Amino acid sequence: MAINRVSDSVAPAHPRARRIDAEASTFGTLRDLWPYIWPGGRPDLKLRAVIALALLLAAKIVTVLVPYVYKWAVDALNDPAGFAAGVPEALKFAAVPLALVVAYGVARVSMAGFTQARDALFARVGQHAVRELAYRTFEHMHRLSLRFHLERRTGGLSRIIERGTKGIEEIVRLAILALIPTIVEFVLVAMVVAWQFDLNYVWVLLAMIAAYLAFTVWASNRRIAIRRVMNDSDNDASFKAVDSLLNYETVKYFGNERMEAERYDRSMARYEAAAIRTWTSLAMLNMGQAVIFTAGMTACMLMSASAVVAGSQSVGDFVMINALLIQLYMPLNFLGTLYREMKQGLVDVETMFGLLDQDPEVADRPDARPLVVSEGTVRFEDVRFHYSPDRPILHGISFEVPAGRMVAIVGPSGAGKSTISRILFRFYDVAGGRVTIDGQDIREVTQESLRRAIGMVPQDAVLFNDTILYNIRYGRPDATREEVEEAARLAQIDSFIRQLPAGYDTEVGERGLKLSGGEKQRIAIARTILKGPPILILDEATSALDTHTEKEIQAALGVVARGRTTLMIAHRLSTVVDADEIIVLERGRIVEKGHHADLLAKGGIYAGMWNRQREAAEAAERLRRTVEEDAEGYLDLNRRRAGQDPAAPGAGE
Repeated sequence: MAINRVSDSVAPAHPRARRIDAEASTFGTLRDLWPYIWPGGRPDLKLRAVIALALLLAAKIVTVLVPYVYKWAVDALNDPAGFAAGVPEALKFAAVPLALVVAYGVARVSMAGFTQARDALFARVGQHAVRELAYRTFEHMHRLSLRFHLERRTGGLSRIIERGTKGIEEIVRLAILALIPTIVEFVLVAMVVAWQFDLNYVWVLLAMIAAYLAFTVWASNRRIAIRRVMNDSDNDASFKAVDSLLNYETVKYFGNERMEAERYDRSMARYEAAAIRTWTSLAMLNMGQAVIFTAGMTACMLMSASAVVAGSQSVGDFVMINALLIQLYMPLNFLGTLYREMKQGLVDVETMFGLLDQDPEVADRPDARPLVVSEGTVRFEDVRFHYSPDRPILHGISFEVPAGRMVAIVGPSGAGKSTISRILFRFYDVAGGRVTIDGQDIREVTQESLRRAIGMVPQDAVLFNDTILYNIRYGRPDATREEVEEAARLAQIDSFIRQLPAGYDTEVGERGLKLSGGEKQRIAIARTILKGPPILILDEATSALDTHTEKEIQAALGVVARGRTTLMIAHRLSTVVDADEIIVLERGRIVEKGHHADLLAKGGIYAGMWNRQREAAEAAERLRRTVEEDAEGYLDLNRRRAGQDPAAPGAGE
């Protein structure tokens, strides 16, 4: 379902030019959130916001009138005749004490009704703001470079986004549904007190509120540092948990369950200590707030009691000042909570906004145009690249992959083979030279069109924790089921899938762990077949497989590569013997080029690699045969010791 995003003319552009730090202003954050809270591109949401603000004002007016009704009811009960004498003739019917009590109840119900209606109307506006910001953050994460994601901890990153989204929700909800109503109520109460009593009461109220807010800000700021420790410990614990579970098999291989549990527990111990300090400081904060408010309320009631004794005020006035202050206590107390929660929300969104500050290392140029693939010729022209300036990887690489041909790149580990595939996909931009497809510099075309034209079968085929159907269809989400099944047949995986109880609806598990390496690789091949790209990269697609499975996968890859421009990156030289050209890479430089037979005849680096791999394969085969012969001899010896004829029926069972 398409998301209704805030119009570009209103929403702030990302990456953001400004960062929110620990001392960021609440009003600064509200200013940045305003385009989402007041969505110019959504008239329906704007109308909801206007009605919600009108209901807010109505609720606060009724809130201030409630103590008046309470005062009138008390005065009517205390001195019915005296109270009625001061009531205009048209309102005599309302001077009855019981009627005033009913009016008091109606006023309180109206106050609650207006408030709840306001909250219900504004809910859609607030949730739209949360959804929009969450969407922009998620989208921005996918725009960031591969380098960024390789350097981040997945568990910690997910927690940052989760807490940041919740923090934004808290800020929007508290600011609109609590901060503005509280300010309005403060102003109205001050006006009523000044009108009904005198300015001395107002000064006491202002002094009490100032002391209350100052203490709240001071105590809350001290709690922010504790919150940061909690967040860091939570991030660390989440990372350790995710990392350990993703490497479940490795943990089991080495029997390190206790070590992993202890690592996790150390992080949770730091979180526990910070959480205890948080609750302790919260208790002290609440106690201090109660003392300050009670002192202010007691001072006002003493002043009113003195006035009642002196005869300048009625008992109803004494009750009214008490009711006003008690009624003011809830928003005032909530204002303390409001400040704390918004400050904590700012801490939570600080890192999330920091992520939005991250500029994509690879970005489309303003004038970038879609890639047009007419033939599919790939050319590297004097390409130089480094991950860091002091560690160059490629030194002036130049080669061409002709349209519809297969070129293989081989070399020892660390030679820069996989870097070439990442550059072609434009996960990184080159430091010098250029890479072209049909003469078009890949830096001058859109990344979306570039990656749509290239298919990848990696060494480690990572699958989504979903069905086989979903994982194959990921290559082209709008493909029909028949097209998915045809791609599976071409990848030689269809018959296996149909043997499964759930068939194509079989869940593959986290990262495809329910399938073998060969099965995962065939699904990755089927996904690439379904995508149907004109250019194909095979990045050591069979190096992690056994020899038998490798031959089967090679046959499936041959189907994929047929008629496509193919760049094969390989460690096993047996997989590249049929390539149209083989490029030998060493320490970021091309040292040899040619066909398999020509390179062997040269007796150079390639020939040496071929001989070493062949010798290693022969040695492994000899070792396998020796182990099998030794095992058979051991079994024969045991049979003889047991007096059993090795050739007798059942002797080998």
